[in-house]
Amino acid sequence: MRVHQILKSKADDGVVTIQPGATVAEAAALLSSRRIGSVVVSPDGRSVAGILSERDIVREVARRGTVCLSSAIEDVMTRDVSVCRMEDGADEILQKMTEGRFRHLPVMEGEAMIGLISIGDVVKARLSELSMEKDALEGMIMGH
Repeated sequence: MRVHQILKSKADDGVVTIQPGATVAEAAALLSSRRIGSVVVSPDGRSVAGILSERDIVREVARRGTVCLSSAIEDVMTRDVSVCRMEDGADEILQKMTEGRFRHLPVMEGEAMIGLISIGDVVKARLSELSMEKDALEGMIMGH
């Protein structure tokens, strides 16, 4: 299964982004209200300046206390963001996420972000694929 197939199976809510100058508190409120685990930091909604996850916020609160909530996201975000392409396979995406210990990957086409996939999206797609394979094998064994 490829990234383009995984994106097709998702509801098309677009990618949630936030401006680099927004505060950590604003990002936390956005994550909470949208019930998401990370937000892409982007000045224009298409380029990726960074990514901010719940884990980043918790780590910063533990390090500096709640004073960090008034900090700009660009002071806290992960700047070196791993990305994927439409033609990448699910297995390589899972490996990249596992090795990097992150759960979200922006999907890029050229320099433009066109989607975001989570580890949950990839696992769901792989489970669906395995279920179809199981059904096909059972059908072959049963002679259907």
